[in-house]
Amino acid sequence: MHPEHAQLQADRIYLGWQYILLHPDPGPPPKRPSPVEETVADAEPDPARLELLRRERLQEDMLNRPVRIFRLFMLILTVLILAAALTGYLGWSFALLGLVAAGGVAGICSYALVQGDRAVKYRVLEQQARDERLQRERDKELFRAQEEHAQRYREWQDSKERHERQLTWYAVAVPDEIDRIDVAGGTLPGWSALITLLGATRLYSGGHLTVLDLSEGAIAKDLIELARKGGDDPLVWVLPVDLPKLDLGATLKPEAFADVLAHVVSVSEEHRTTRDLSFDNAILERVLEVLGESATISQVTAALRALAQVGDPRDDLRFGLITATQLERIGTLFGRGVSDRVVIERAWALESQLRKLETLGTEAVRLPPARLRVVSMDRQAGVFGNRVLGTYVATALTHILRQSAASDRPWYHTIIVAGADKLRGDVLDRLMDACETSRTGLVLTYRSLTPTVRERLGRGHAAVAFMRLGNAEDARVASEHVGTEHRLELAQLTETISDSLPGLDGGYISTVAQVEDDRENRDESHADLAGDITESTEWGRTADKISEKERVLQRSREFLVEPHQLQLLPTTSVIVTDATAEGRRVRLADANPAILTFPKTTLGELEDVREAVLALDPKDGDGNGEPPPNLGPPPPRLDWRKGRQ
Repeated sequence: MHPEHAQLQADRIYLGWQYILLHPDPGPPPKRPSPVEETVADAEPDPARLELLRRERLQEDMLNRPVRIFRLFMLILTVLILAAALTGYLGWSFALLGLVAAGGVAGICSYALVQGDRAVKYRVLEQQARDERLQRERDKELFRAQEEHAQRYREWQDSKERHERQLTWYAVAVPDEIDRIDVAGGTLPGWSALITLLGATRLYSGGHLTVLDLSEGAIAKDLIELARKGGDDPLVWVLPVDLPKLDLGATLKPEAFADVLAHVVSVSEEHRTTRDLSFDNAILERVLEVLGESATISQVTAALRALAQVGDPRDDLRFGLITATQLERIGTLFGRGVSDRVVIERAWALESQLRKLETLGTEAVRLPPARLRVVSMDRQAGVFGNRVLGTYVATALTHILRQSAASDRPWYHTIIVAGADKLRGDVLDRLMDACETSRTGLVLTYRSLTPTVRERLGRGHAAVAFMRLGNAEDARVASEHVGTEHRLELAQLTETISDSLPGLDGGYISTVAQVEDDRENRDESHADLAGDITESTEWGRTADKISEKERVLQRSREFLVEPHQLQLLPTTSVIVTDATAEGRRVRLADANPAILTFPKTTLGELEDVREAVLALDPKDGDGNGEPPPNLGPPPPRLDWRKGRQ
């Protein structure tokens, strides 16, 4: 394993990324209480206080009005008495007495008015004192509010910092203890994303991968380019063009070879019984006994033509496909009569099916080892012919696995069958059993949930993944399998990117026709998974645009696992269900490989991150989004980046 990918765990099968915010956005910072606003408020007179002062002065004026009038009258009377005394109309004795009386009364009135003014001033001063006390209390409250604001702001700052630096995309993986992954539903771009991610993580963790693409949609093109970028030279067969160079099954014994061919013939007969299959197998075994262990498909079809009495056997003799001795022995393999007619009928059916494989291995060459092998069907070929070829490859792989010893490391070799619903149920059963006994990882993708698929979905120790299900009945079956009580969180980014997914243009380009024996000079200096995804895949080439949206679109929505919601799933969304010791888990993932290039993506699972954070700080129940290093065995392995924990 490359040192930079020591964080990529080989005992995990990665299926996507889960969008989770352990720390929600705290929102805008708390508003600081402004002392300027308080000062402005104090500088402006209080209307209630002004109204109170106005009423008090008005009341005082109304009470003092008679006193003022009477004082004015006394003052006028004093002036008149003084004037009368000066002019001689009044004696000074009487004038002095009048002046004293009138002046005294005027003085008493003036004193009363002064006392009233003092009372008003006292009340004004008392009100001002109350206002000053209130102002001091407000200042104290403002100071306390500012201290509380400072504390809230520090808490907000910590929350904002945790929110900004937290991881947002966590790996969704299943342990290699499971035997198989069943993927139900999905579109070709969705399959391409899932297979690219799953295959790349298996290859970059040191494993081997075989892809049998029956979808005719070239869904492994990005994976092939990614493997080349990682230093491997994948082998790609495009059938039926590369059928002569395909030597798969060439080393099988005659009994196993007969069994493979019998299953190939049964591909067009959905209601074949075990008896019919054994009858075809018996015919092929006897034919192979006559032809010998090194018999080719073209020799088998020539022998079947002779047995079915189709055509002129001298043509096959002239081309060297069969010898005269073999022709004579074939004529005496079965008895005469009714059984002979049955044999002739079955031999004719066998020959008509197997002639599509006549060129198999006729131009086989020595191929160098490759960690990625892709066998695909040409979309330009016939549909029935592709089903025959796909069944042959799957059955031949099954027999090779049955003959091989169990691997020391589960999922070291992984087989992906895209469009497995095109295979018969018994072919799938045999392949599942062979992978389980040899500890080979198996991934089966089904476009629709046919009765054959429903019987086998999740059977045994398998994880099940559901992608978009367009058919309403398929969506209903999937929702019942998952459980409608589960509430899942879907990232807005997943919905946004699904609307602008790269298309699957073109098809595969065969590599077995131009292989070179010397592949020792491989460039392994580019074994960086994230960098290779960015440079060599359509998903990665749009990573910059996606990453920019990821920084903006950090919202999500929740939904229940209901049929109509499964029909509206984004293209790369995957609902993964698997059984654990704590019970069955249900998680929603995004299989877009470009998410691996995001700075806030980790290869650690959500549970591992929480456990690692709690081990460091038990008080932090939610975790801080970045687990600490060196937490003891097993290591958390939370990121693919070198040196980052």
